[in-house]
Amino acid sequence: MANAPHTASQDPGPSPAVARRRVATATIVGSALEWYDFYLYASMAALVFGKIFFPQTDDAAGTMAAFATFAAGFLARPLGGIMFGHLADRIGRRNVLIITFVLMGISTGLIGLLPTYESVGVAAPVALVILRIFQGLGAGAEYSSAAVVAYEHADENRRGRQGAWPALGLNLGLLLSSLTVTVLTSLDEEILLTWGWRVPFVASFALAGVGLWVRSRVPESPDFHHSKKRQEGSAQQLPFVTLLRKQRRGLLVVLAVSLGYNALSYIFKTFSLAYLSDFQDVSASVGAFGVTLASATAIVTVPLFGWASDRFGSRKVLACGGVASALFAFPFFVLLDTRNSLVIWVCLIIATGVLAPAMFAPQGAFLSRQFPADVRVSGVGTGRELGAALSGGLAPLAALAIVGASATHATWGVSLMLIVGAVVVVIGAAFDQGTRPAASPAVRQDPDPDVTPGLTPDRDDAPVRQAH
Repeated sequence: MANAPHTASQDPGPSPAVARRRVATATIVGSALEWYDFYLYASMAALVFGKIFFPQTDDAAGTMAAFATFAAGFLARPLGGIMFGHLADRIGRRNVLIITFVLMGISTGLIGLLPTYESVGVAAPVALVILRIFQGLGAGAEYSSAAVVAYEHADENRRGRQGAWPALGLNLGLLLSSLTVTVLTSLDEEILLTWGWRVPFVASFALAGVGLWVRSRVPESPDFHHSKKRQEGSAQQLPFVTLLRKQRRGLLVVLAVSLGYNALSYIFKTFSLAYLSDFQDVSASVGAFGVTLASATAIVTVPLFGWASDRFGSRKVLACGGVASALFAFPFFVLLDTRNSLVIWVCLIIATGVLAPAMFAPQGAFLSRQFPADVRVSGVGTGRELGAALSGGLAPLAALAIVGASATHATWGVSLMLIVGAVVVVIGAAFDQGTRPAASPAVRQDPDPDVTPGLTPDRDDAPVRQAH
């Protein structure tokens, strides 16, 4: 475990340029490996776990049970966001990045060693749920800590691009996991269900060592140091308590964006795999390869949307992504229902490679700027992970139930879910709290505990400030 960060007076740390390079490597590579673990579980829940960890009834029922364990990880994420967000605001962002990576790597590796239901009965799904919960705790703090570190090390006119680094890492992780699943699903089904699925999970033990070395080199955030200095000599408050007392509006904004985005994202890239396999009789490898192509596309589009956030404002890019997703809600299933491999791939590229990144890339800057530094990780982690638990984990389960309850497997109800999610994203963007002007030094030193210092606007408001 890393030691607590030194103060700036004790250790000046690397130069800003070196610090940014290390932060870029740590956020992109670390997030890629951590979300590789998380999405690997999502894919296996859709394709494998229902068959080997639950009593055999029919494929749809087994997949439903596997998605329930998938949702269990999401339900643990708010606890991880609150707990590790508190630690990040108290002991430093760097230490929490290391802790969460180790937690995720060990949990994922152990999943690969679990016995099946046929071998040990109900103990198998119970152990799977427990390890999934530990995965959720680690994932609950991953994005918020990484996004805040990238945001706080960024130049003012590059916060959109640097805030998109964790999103880039996430899509690299999705690409790596989808490539892995594509290879696995091309194997004989008996090999996949016996030992093939275990290989990428056990490999996480080795990947965790790589990520641990990378993250141990991350310098502590200057904003964290300044926040601790401002609090010296004053009564220490729990970041979570301060968040609920003074930053409720920002918390609601983050919650709304997370609710809408996660519902859209996980229907696009997780439910679609189960829908194609269980209801359209499309080979699992077709959907897996489509997600692979979409992930490769997102690696290109995420930096572009990060640049657009600096050019036009993260709020506007986020809202445009929500509007475009609403317009694509019904065409999405029309294209999937063709059962044509090429058409399915194009559909998944549009949904997961373009529309989801349009909403995700701006979030690093947009969500971080809703809060002051002393509660920033707590705010982003709590709001985002509550939204993820309520919609990201339950949306694929609800979508599967809607389609399964229909005699004709109609999908119009799922399309309406997509539209509602998109509208919620746009509403969250509209109530952005980061547009308030920055407080003057005198205001920042105001001893009144009920006065919250203003937030420093990002590039969203540069044209507005120039006009005034």
